Amino acid sequence: MEKKFKLTTLERNWILYDVGNSAFILLVSTLIPIYFNSLAGAGGLNESQYLAFWGYAGSVSTLMVAFIAPICGTLADQKGFKKKLFIAMMLLGVIGCAALGAAWSWLSFLVIYVLAKVGYSSSLVFYDAMLPEVTTDARMDNVSSQGYAYGYIGSVIPFILCLVLVLLGDKIGLSAGTAMTVSFLLVAVWWLGCTLPLLKSYRQKAYVERAQHPIKDTFRQLGCTFRDASKEKHILLYLIAFFFFIDGVYTIIDMATAYGTALGLDSTGLLLALLVTQFVAFPFAILFGRLSAAKDTGKLIKLCILAYTGITLFAVFLKSQWQFWVLAVLVGMFQGGIQALSRSYLGKIIPPERSGEYFGLMDICGKGAAFLGTTLIAVISQLTAGTTVHIFGQELQNESIAVGTLVILFAIGYVLFCKADKLNKARG
Repeated sequence: MEKKFKLTTLERNWILYDVGNSAFILLVSTLIPIYFNSLAGAGGLNESQYLAFWGYAGSVSTLMVAFIAPICGTLADQKGFKKKLFIAMMLLGVIGCAALGAAWSWLSFLVIYVLAKVGYSSSLVFYDAMLPEVTTDARMDNVSSQGYAYGYIGSVIPFILCLVLVLLGDKIGLSAGTAMTVSFLLVAVWWLGCTLPLLKSYRQKAYVERAQHPIKDTFRQLGCTFRDASKEKHILLYLIAFFFFIDGVYTIIDMATAYGTALGLDSTGLLLALLVTQFVAFPFAILFGRLSAAKDTGKLIKLCILAYTGITLFAVFLKSQWQFWVLAVLVGMFQGGIQALSRSYLGKIIPPERSGEYFGLMDICGKGAAFLGTTLIAVISQLTAGTTVHIFGQELQNESIAVGTLVILFAIGYVLFCKADKLNKARG
């Protein structure tokens, strides 16, 4: 084990993209749902409709990425394509983020949000696929973990500025809408600025030769990838397991603020609690990266899945502001660990020259899961609107019932991951 882990220039520049894009996803998890709630209210939507439409928007974006990702991922493995596709999707996300302030209604806001989210999520396919090229297998867990860690803490810088604008904007003569418009622009500039070092230093090293008919051959190769993955049982089982356990993770990230808002919790308190999540996530993501050097990565992922199962059960019975703060701290402890280790775990069991293909498949699983999770919550929220149930002497609203369904998915993911990890270890 290395006495001191020092990042290379390329590793550092790769990590900076996490710092940049995380500012957008923090905005998505905090201010954007609250802002959308105000637009929805002005448009005549009630709380159940607000939560449902927000869930549907998340589902549409993830479904689009699930369709795009494997095709673009396979194309990206061809010589000269990975960086170009990364730039295109990154710019879609950045421009979409900046354009959110131009929305004139709740529906137009959702349309722009979906496009920005598609750009963000698609860029991560190519970004993740760069990981085997920017570092070594031995350093992969640590580099991946530091990406998430510094992403959490780095995203706090523009977020605090945005929070000041939104909460104190009226003191300097800014309306709520103007404050949000400036916030969207600020995050977009931050995202783009943090991306530039990677664009300057990254060169695609692992690739297959460019096909004569790249688009046509991409679909042919994609079919080969599906067949190869089905033959490699340890990879197939891992991807299916990832589909289930990451469902809860992404859904909790996407829906936390919307859930708290629907329960009637104070919006300022929600924002500050999620800010705490970022500060907690930073050291714990680094901790999991360092633990992976001494502990089995598979065991650490299992720990994170079990922890998230407990977090979900806790969220079901959430009633007050202090409980949301506890929830925020618990999420922060395990969020970075499960995301970073899941990414590096796949990176170590696939051939690096086909990383785009396999990370594209991983994104299908991740985004497909997010689609399932957000859709499940949206549908159940609508179908059970106005109803309550009593469990262990506590009255639970319909939103709590919807969140509770995520436990099943964590359980399935845990069982399948145990099987995949056992097969992987058997292969040596």
